[in-house]
Amino acid sequence: MDSSQDKNLPATERKLQKTRKDGQGARSRDLSHLAILGMGAVAMLIGAQPLINHLKLAFIHQFSFNAQTVQTPALMLERLLQMGSVGLVACVVFALATIAAALVSGILAGGWIFSFTPVMPKFSRLNPLSGVANLFSKQQMVTVVKMVLMTIVLSFIGWKYLSSGLEDMARVGSQPSPMALAMVGEWLAGGVALLLLVVFLVALVDVPLQAFLFKSRLKMSHQEVKQEHKESEGNPEIKGKLRQKQREIANRASIQAVPKADFVVMNPTHYAVALRYDEASMDAPQVIAKGTDLLAQKIREVATAHDVPVLQSPMLARALYAHAELDQSIPAPLFTAVAQVLAYVYRLKAALRGEGQMPQALDEVPVPPELDPHQRTARQGSAT
Repeated sequence: MDSSQDKNLPATERKLQKTRKDGQGARSRDLSHLAILGMGAVAMLIGAQPLINHLKLAFIHQFSFNAQTVQTPALMLERLLQMGSVGLVACVVFALATIAAALVSGILAGGWIFSFTPVMPKFSRLNPLSGVANLFSKQQMVTVVKMVLMTIVLSFIGWKYLSSGLEDMARVGSQPSPMALAMVGEWLAGGVALLLLVVFLVALVDVPLQAFLFKSRLKMSHQEVKQEHKESEGNPEIKGKLRQKQREIANRASIQAVPKADFVVMNPTHYAVALRYDEASMDAPQVIAKGTDLLAQKIREVATAHDVPVLQSPMLARALYAHAELDQSIPAPLFTAVAQVLAYVYRLKAALRGEGQMPQALDEVPVPPELDPHQRTARQGSAT
C-alpha cells in the first residue's frame, strides 16, 4: 500500500469541527458511570433519612382508621394517591439528579455537542458486515479488555468485602431493630464507597484513553489532507473562472473610469494606462484604468472620444502596467517620469485653450530599467 494512504497524520481542525457537527466526540462511559453512581449515592445519603422519616409519619397517618374512614371508601383512594405522589416525587428528583450528573460528565469529557445527526435514520448502519468489522476495531478491543479487568477487580474486592463482613452481618439478627438498620446501612455505605473508588480509578485512566482513541480514529492520510486542503482552497478551475470573472468586472470598471483621466499613456499596440491627478485629494497621480491588447485599444478609443490626451511612451506604459495598482498612487520611482508627462499635458491643454504655444512632441521619458518588464527580461536573458 502507498505510504500516502497510511493514516498517521493528526486530524485537521476542519475535520474536528465536522466531526463535532456530526455529534461525535470523546466520551468516557466510566466517567458517566462514576457520575451516576456518585450522584445516586450522595442523593441516598442526603435524602434517605428525611425520606424515611416522612414515610414513617405517612404510614402512621395512612394506617390510622376510625368510623368515618371505614364508612367512606373513597378516602382509601385519596390516601393511596398521597402515598404514590410521595414516591413519585422522590423518584423524579433522584432521576433528575442522576441525569444531570451524566450530562455534566459528558460535557467535561468531550465538551458540549448538540446535533441531531446521531439519531437520524441511516440505512448503512443496518449493514451486518460493517457491524462485524466494528466488533474487532481498536475501540472495541480496548473496551473488552477494560471491562474484563474491571470485572476481575470488582469481583475480587466484592469477595474480600463480603467475606470480611459476614460475621458482622450474622450478628444483625440478634440486634435491636434501630441498631440492626444502622449496621446494615454502614455496611452498604462501605460497599458503595469501595465501588465508587474502583470506578473513579478506572475513570481516571479511561478519560485520557478515550480522548487518545478518538483522535487516533480521526487520523488522516496524506492524500486526505491534500484533498481537504484542495476543497478548502477551492478547485483550481473554479478559482480560475472566478478570477477571470473578477478581471472582466475590473475591466468594465476601468473602461468607465477613462473619461475622468487626465491623460492616457501607451505604446503603439499592447499597453494603455489612464492616469488622473487631483491636487486637492491625491498625494500623487493614480492609475484609474489599464489594460493590454483589446482592452488597451478600448481604453484608447474611449479616451479619444472624450478628448482625453493619448500619449506615446512605451517604457512608461509598460512600467505603470506592471507595477501600479488601480486606484492607488503610482510607485515612487515613477514620480519623475509621470510628472514630466503631466507637465506636458498641462501645457498641451493650455495651448488648446489658446493660453500658450503648442508644445513639441513628447519625447520618451526616462524610466528606471528595473521597472520596465522588457528591459528586465532582456537583461536576464543576456545574463544566462
